[in-house]
Amino acid sequence: MPTSRVTPEQLRSWPKGQTLLALTAYDYPLARILDEAGVDLIHVGDSLGMVVLGMADTTGVMMADMVRATQAVARGRTRAMISADLPIGTYDTAKDCVKSSKILLEAGADAVKPEGGKESQPQWEALQKAGIPWIGHLGMLPQKVREEGGYKRKGKTVEEVDRMKADARAMEKAGACAIVLELLTPEAGSEVTATLNIPTIGIGAGKGTTGQIRVTYDLLGLTPWNRPGFVKEDLGFAQQIRKMVEGIKRSGRGELG
Repeated sequence: MPTSRVTPEQLRSWPKGQTLLALTAYDYPLARILDEAGVDLIHVGDSLGMVVLGMADTTGVMMADMVRATQAVARGRTRAMISADLPIGTYDTAKDCVKSSKILLEAGADAVKPEGGKESQPQWEALQKAGIPWIGHLGMLPQKVREEGGYKRKGKTVEEVDRMKADARAMEKAGACAIVLELLTPEAGSEVTATLNIPTIGIGAGKGTTGQIRVTYDLLGLTPWNRPGFVKEDLGFAQQIRKMVEGIKRSGRGELG
């Protein structure tokens, strides 16, 4: 595990046998705690729309939301690399992609993450030409959840796996420093990973990826009403908070500490 700040260049050449842990953060305290605990990559995800802002999905997240969260996370990190999602509608063209990415880099991100396969290749190539580090995202694409009618597992057919492998190789060629694989069958996750030299970061994609990423709020148990199936257990923070509040109320004195 690197002792100095993790860079996009280090991520791109990450050894497949070495632990790679990525977690999300959207604010200063959580980012600082994760950084000090040794997380390699802190991802400022547009999942903040759901777990912080109470939206139904990520499609309502604006660039202003991502900028403020990225700035907060950057203040809390010392060692970890920071990546940030490009919110929906901000990278529809190659020109927009570069412009939006520069905004997130200025806010403190080390790399940006657009979603999508070959249809996004002009955007990847524009990022490469501009020298902007980026991470790919294949499999289930949260920004397309409304188009697809839900969160559906990918990689169930040979054709779909072959398409993702081709997309992943194109991403690597276009300079991606890693690829997130979301909600793939375990077999597909392993196959895509095996075809690459750059690392893959899985979320609900089995154990065959180079590393793993999780939404930290899911692991803490702060959103028990919406826990993904691949999170088998959490720390139960929601229940602990409820018990704390109930205990204060029962005391009849409103003592807080």
